[in-house]
Amino acid sequence: MTDTRDIELTILMPCLNEAETLETCVRKAKGFLDRTGISGEVVVADNGSTDGSQAIATGLGARVVPASRRGYGAALLAGIDQAHGTYTIMGDADDSYDFTRLEPFVERLRTGSDLVMGNRFAGGIEPGAMPPLHKYLGNPVLSFIGQLFFRPGIGDFHCGLRGFNTERIRALSLKTTGMEFASEMVVRSSLARYRIDEVPTTLKKDGRSRPPHLRSWHDGWRHLRFLLLFAPRWLFVYPGLFAFLLGALTVGILSFGGVRIGQIGFDVTTMVYASALCILGFQALLFFWLTKLYATQEGFLPTSERYRRIMSRWTTERGLLAGTALFLLGVVLGVVQVSQWAALGFGQQDAVDVIRVAIPSSLGIILGFQTIMMSFFSGVLTVPRQDMEPEAVIES
Repeated sequence: MTDTRDIELTILMPCLNEAETLETCVRKAKGFLDRTGISGEVVVADNGSTDGSQAIATGLGARVVPASRRGYGAALLAGIDQAHGTYTIMGDADDSYDFTRLEPFVERLRTGSDLVMGNRFAGGIEPGAMPPLHKYLGNPVLSFIGQLFFRPGIGDFHCGLRGFNTERIRALSLKTTGMEFASEMVVRSSLARYRIDEVPTTLKKDGRSRPPHLRSWHDGWRHLRFLLLFAPRWLFVYPGLFAFLLGALTVGILSFGGVRIGQIGFDVTTMVYASALCILGFQALLFFWLTKLYATQEGFLPTSERYRRIMSRWTTERGLLAGTALFLLGVVLGVVQVSQWAALGFGQQDAVDVIRVAIPSSLGIILGFQTIMMSFFSGVLTVPRQDMEPEAVIES
């Protein structure tokens, strides 16, 4: 019996009722190990199959790891946890990936790559192997967004055939149990500054007679949602900062009088909508702050040196002072307006002039109040706890 400490490679296949194709995949994987002389094992992470897949895998010499919780990610997490290999190469058990040509993955892993992704678009996609919706819209769009947000340096973000250093991936403590697991592995590896490489691979039409487990729109949205949640700057900061600055600048300019650009005039009506835009943008920035604070303390997002410097200077009291200053500025503008009204004997005023002052006043009050509430909430999030890492404790 091979000592598990001598196993270099685990070939991992998630499985849910894959009796039609599992035998072919296992034979190909074992054939690869025999042909190359690599010390390895084939592991089938079974997700509760009822078609005899477990017996097929065991009969062919593969090791079956049960995954009691349903889901693509749950099955792979169970398999990764039980893998004996220094490296792991995972791939679907539907005979769509070529388990006989894994040398490029092994070579990159041996040279120090933490994650090696297959690229189906570079290696070749057999006609009918990928639905047109996935080939021309889903995968290109999600890969573009993933590359834009996280810069992993790959062109096929969701290829199911990929290899990785087993311990390095375990160290990420991946969480997701569904199809978004494929995105989480790349995103978390990129955020951890892991070395990510890519090699061409092929995709052929799978050998199953039943429909695939993948649900195009549902699973596509889950991938997109995950990418957005792990990129708070793109979700909150960039749109929020744009909306806040545009709204605040517009309100500031129009506070001194109407503006005409060509035949179009901008006045107090524009101010109303600009103030709403400013508030929405400010709320997005507050959501970013609280999201980043929570996610870094819980270990979902990494902390950078720049972030730690900013947080070391931020306290609940400073936030309360800033919010109170904004709030009082709004109140002062309101008091000035009431005083002007009193000077007129509380009679009728010009509506345009009233609104021109009332909007900046109400804007200051709203933004100040939101800042005060955010500061209290951030203070709650940063209360030191016994289970917090020392660097995650922020003085509040």
